[in-house]
Amino acid sequence: MNPRQQELAARIAGRRGAVRGPFRVWLHSPEMCERAESLGAFARFDCALPRHLRELTLLMAARNWDAQYSWNAHVRQAIEAGIPETAVKAVAEKREAVFDDDADQAFYQFCREVLENHFVSDETFARALEHFGPKGLVDTIGALGNFTMLGMCLNTFQVDLQADREPPFPDIRGYERVVPDGDGPRP
Repeated sequence: MNPRQQELAARIAGRRGAVRGPFRVWLHSPEMCERAESLGAFARFDCALPRHLRELTLLMAARNWDAQYSWNAHVRQAIEAGIPETAVKAVAEKREAVFDDDADQAFYQFCREVLENHFVSDETFARALEHFGPKGLVDTIGALGNFTMLGMCLNTFQVDLQADREPPFPDIRGYERVVPDGDGPRP
């Protein structure tokens, strides 16, 4: 690594414990790495959302992009932060997740519409706005965008799938979509 890459690697390791996953890729472009790390740190640690919803955002974006590394790195953290295991399993299986808390359900629906439809209905927007305000929704979009970029990076550069982990998604093996019953790659 050149001096600039070494400086960034030291800063990332200091904040995150090590240089892992996407940072090993992003360090090839130090300017991109610095900006991605800054946005990622904001989305993970400093945005207006409570921790459990930051983790849910990460899982939803990871599943949307089939980013197994992100999923595996955060699934336990999401559950420990308060996301019900049944909701986590529903997201992994691309089924509707149900939350007991109205704010969590509104948040989930908002994120789901953004990721799946690329638009949010007026009703869903109003409900999420009522719970999280403009700042919370702007931070949500920033987090979804950051975690989407993360998933794209991880899959494009085929970052470590953590071979010691059970594959989290029934329709993905390695970097390939498969028929859910395991009969092989989809055409």
